[in-house]
Amino acid sequence: MLRRSAAVIAAAGLALLAACSNSASDGGSASGGKTLTYLTFNSPSLTPAFWKASIARAEKAVPGTSIKQVVAPSTDRDSYAKQLQASGQFPDLLQSITPSQYTAAGLLQPYDQAWIDQNFLLPQGNAIKGKVYIPPTNSQIIPLVFYNKKLFTQAGVQPPTTWQQFLDVSAKLKSAGVTPIELGGNDPFAAAMPLTGAISADVLGKNPQWIQQRYAGTVKFSDADVVTAASKMRTLVEKDYFEQGALNVSYADSIKNFNAGKAAMYPMGSWYLGSIPKDQWSNIGVFPWPTDDGSVVVPFAVGGSMAISTKAKDVAVATTFAKTWSLDPDNLKALIEGDGAYPMLKGKTLADYGVTVSPAFSASYAYVTKTNTKVSAIGWATNDDALPGSLNNDFYAAAQALFNSKDVKGEMSKLDQSWDTATK
Repeated sequence: MLRRSAAVIAAAGLALLAACSNSASDGGSASGGKTLTYLTFNSPSLTPAFWKASIARAEKAVPGTSIKQVVAPSTDRDSYAKQLQASGQFPDLLQSITPSQYTAAGLLQPYDQAWIDQNFLLPQGNAIKGKVYIPPTNSQIIPLVFYNKKLFTQAGVQPPTTWQQFLDVSAKLKSAGVTPIELGGNDPFAAAMPLTGAISADVLGKNPQWIQQRYAGTVKFSDADVVTAASKMRTLVEKDYFEQGALNVSYADSIKNFNAGKAAMYPMGSWYLGSIPKDQWSNIGVFPWPTDDGSVVVPFAVGGSMAISTKAKDVAVATTFAKTWSLDPDNLKALIEGDGAYPMLKGKTLADYGVTVSPAFSASYAYVTKTNTKVSAIGWATNDDALPGSLNNDFYAAAQALFNSKDVKGEMSKLDQSWDTATK
């Protein structure tokens, strides 16, 4: 539910509103009942059929009210939501947006904290200044490193735990004629996975308060420790450890390439777990992004379900619907199996959802449940560590720039400039 595209949606997309909006259920509201608009998006796992069924189930909790979908033309919900807000069409309910981009303007209604505390494992996992605007229903690790066991065996290598081991493994894979790393570089968020991993592990792993200190102005992206971490991505580029033409490979094609065994490793968010073919379940392993000293640092992001507009036609009814949808185990089942989401509801095990998951899912979920160093995945947090303005996209673009630029400090300095502009 955290996945997003950095693609820019044209303003003309608003013209699609009528075409993209549709009643989520065949029936519905009583005569004269309320209709609430609900911003959703489609993905391979969250299909129109999924939305229709999930909305119909939750509508039963709000008799006399119908829910009308507004389907974003891409997975970039935030850009579309802002366009709708600018045109006076801000939805009553919004799925999986980035709350920090709306709270300053007072656009979102916080949930009752007692309900949050009662139902979720990490009640404050995506809180902003102590308030929760999207229920913390699920989580992701961004990135993990997935690997092809057969190709590792072919090259005589084992999963690395340190950065130097990661470089050594990559060198041996390359010498064996195997492409070390798959990367969907044409999609900025996918291109940034190594940069996200390096800065999350090396900078935030040592200083979990780094993002808050950046807000305070006491640290910068151009500081030596950040530049050193970012230089790791440049190292991978210079050593030709990515596939040829990585910047021209789409995110969708990167999944196909890795699944087809065209590369040995694939740094990607844990949502890739939902894309592992069943005939590859025993062949795909996973390890955390490696650190210099081998310590385990987990770049973590708590996702959520539904935000409620303060201007909703009926905030109380919208809240009832949102709570019902968020606790529906069938919705979590779809996210676990199709989107690799780690469930965060209290009092439930994986077995309670009736899911069948791969060994890689079970192995990576252990990083969520075990005690270790969890830090915000930079560029993906939905809580107080969310980056300001459009800095997520600027961060992703910096990773793409590092394919062609040796000036790592210069690229990091640009992020400082973008930060200052966004926080003025």
